Amino acid sequence: MHTVVVGTSGVTASDVLAVARDGARIELSGEAVAALAAAREIVDALAAKPEPVYGVSTGFGALASRHISPELRAQLQRNIVRSHAAGMGPHVEREVVRALMFLRLKTVCSGHTGVRPEVAQTMADILNAGITPVVHEYGSLGCSGDLAPLSHCALTLMGEGDAEGPDGVVRPAGELLAAHGITPVELREKEGLALLNGTDGMLGMLVMALADLETLYKSADVTAALSLEALLGTDKVLAPELHAIRPHPGQGASAANMLAVLKGSELTGHHQDDAPRVQDAYSVRCAPQVAGAGRDTLAHARTVAERELASAVDNPVVLPDGRVESNGNFHGAPVAYVLDFLAIAAADLGSIAERRTDRLLDKNRSHGLPPFLADDAGVDSGLMIAQYTQAALVSEMKRLAVPASADSIPSSAMQEDHVSMGWSAARKLRTAVNNLARIVAIELYAATRAIELRAGLTPAPASQAVIAAVRAAGVQGPGPDRFLAPDLEAADAFVRAGGVVTAAEPVTGPLA
Repeated sequence: MHTVVVGTSGVTASDVLAVARDGARIELSGEAVAALAAAREIVDALAAKPEPVYGVSTGFGALASRHISPELRAQLQRNIVRSHAAGMGPHVEREVVRALMFLRLKTVCSGHTGVRPEVAQTMADILNAGITPVVHEYGSLGCSGDLAPLSHCALTLMGEGDAEGPDGVVRPAGELLAAHGITPVELREKEGLALLNGTDGMLGMLVMALADLETLYKSADVTAALSLEALLGTDKVLAPELHAIRPHPGQGASAANMLAVLKGSELTGHHQDDAPRVQDAYSVRCAPQVAGAGRDTLAHARTVAERELASAVDNPVVLPDGRVESNGNFHGAPVAYVLDFLAIAAADLGSIAERRTDRLLDKNRSHGLPPFLADDAGVDSGLMIAQYTQAALVSEMKRLAVPASADSIPSSAMQEDHVSMGWSAARKLRTAVNNLARIVAIELYAATRAIELRAGLTPAPASQAVIAAVRAAGVQGPGPDRFLAPDLEAADAFVRAGGVVTAAEPVTGPLA
């Protein structure tokens, strides 16, 4: 099994995906253990002094003015975890919780938090055992970190609350730890606070969304090319020289992908009744501009994620010169903004895909295709309601594109008076990504059927490869009406698994 070694300088996106989705094992580097021990010495020295230090010998948030005596400090750290584990709603997905916990471990290992090495090792042990704390949908405002979600994870470290075992069964966390030979931690000064104070949940969801969207954007380029081909459109608008004079990188990449898919097609440029169109509709002609803008948004979001993956987000932090300083680095604004930006881009990509699907189904705009791509229109309804489903998904995508980060609700008696709502931005982006996969799947379903209905004209070799792979995946081709939901579900699974790209690239070469 792949092993991820956590050091002091952060982790990579591939590390997060390996731990969250593939169950990779985690090891702490010797450098990280040394840094943890050195920072802990600083915290212990401050704890022994009479002067109050935030997070070490004081209360938290609006209660930070109270000095806590030494005999109450362990109780203080336990209490912050227990009281902050106040989430409600459905359980968050296992991969999100694993990413959340792994990214908190990443910051702990930076040597800026003052957490003891044994606490960090216990975090790694829990992840390696396949134990997943139960985290709830609601509880984070995306400021002072993803407090409630991280608190539920810290509760598991203490052997309290509920967690899911590697068998998927939810049990008391203490029982699961005991079954795997893991000793619960007894938190000391600052440790409870350090386990709660980070942007780890929203960052983990950003990293996973970026990975999923990268595949979906390539898939969308392929399906757009198939739709262009099925509509007998022109590929001249994809010429590199046209995109060179508006040099947005994403636009050029999308156009190049589409052109590669269409190479060798006999359908492009042919027109019904020999009546050539001067221009294709925007949804066809402007596909690279819309998908390209989304690709550039992905690039920006990836830069933000990489910076955050290299960050140590905590408050207060232990600095190399021995100071322990309060700060505002836990504020989720940088991550929240790009999460919202990605939801906007995904909504627009879904919207333009739906417009192409609708055009394929409309006999007045499809240039000779049967109404709704039906076998016997009137007796058969064809893909009429598949487009309804796609339209419903697009409509929800538009609602999900409303930014969460534009909102703020003051908390902690107005001490925390401006929050990012980044967790909410991440949660709605996950729904948007799932919806986008379904939308692309429906366009793929319609476009492949439409191409097969163009008798007498040979599609591009890449198109043929995609159609063959779709059919091999259990998605049926043209014919009389049948129970449609299984076909759409199979198309969705094919898209999510990267099947569109995998089928096209042996013909096109690597897609950008």
